[in-house]
Amino acid sequence: MIRAQVEGSIGFALSTVLHGEITLRDGEVQQSNFHDYLVARITDMPQVEVHIVPSAANPTGIGEPAVPPLAPAVANALAAATGRRLRCISKLAEVTNGLRRGGL
Repeated sequence: MIRAQVEGSIGFALSTVLHGEITLRDGEVQQSNFHDYLVARITDMPQVEVHIVPSAANPTGIGEPAVPPLAPAVANALAAATGRRLRCISKLAEVTNGLRRGGL
């Protein structure tokens, strides 16, 4: 259960990095559902290794802690690969989409 929660949260965070853009037109959100807001598919997922540290403490929320570090980790990997440091998540999506299309 813990492993599945962490893997799912990584998929959620990866969606934000790879595709995450919500656009507004005249104050209205343009994306209405999953047909026009892309989410990571299983084919977008890297191999994920979840390491669970044994503990005597009662379990608490586990899914969300995996979300915040993913965008910075991808940004660091892209900086190492391209020499280009990005500090805006929308720019990350732009670069990852360009790389997937064979650009940049």
